[in-house]
Amino acid sequence: QVQLVESGGGLVQAGGSLRLSCAASGGTFSNYAMGWFRQAPGKEREVVAAHRWSSTYYTDSVKGRFTISRDNAKNTVYLQMNSLKPEDTAVYYCAAGSRVTNKYEYWGQGTQVTVSS
Repeated sequence: QVQLVESGGGLVQAGGSLRLSCAASGGTFSNYAMGWFRQAPGKEREVVAAHRWSSTYYTDSVKGRFTISRDNAKNTVYLQMNSLKPEDTAVYYCAAGSRVTNKYEYWGQGTQVTVSS
């Protein structure tokens, strides 16, 4: 069983930056695919960025602005968010899953990111 705890959310003006962190415990962190998802009010949850094996994935709307990284020694995955836009406002969730099936099984509690215009 993997436990995930996100931190780093908050209120920022458009154009600003935030770095989200997700600390994992209870499993072999390096064995997991890690992803960041978000859910805005009234919208479905969407994948924002993911790191699986040695590859990264970004949804189109964040390419060039967000960067996912992981530190296996610290059991932590990060999401650096630059040039934030009001439409990035959402609850951001960290998730861990199988590198083989790419299914996410474990979820954090979420952290709120609010971008003001």
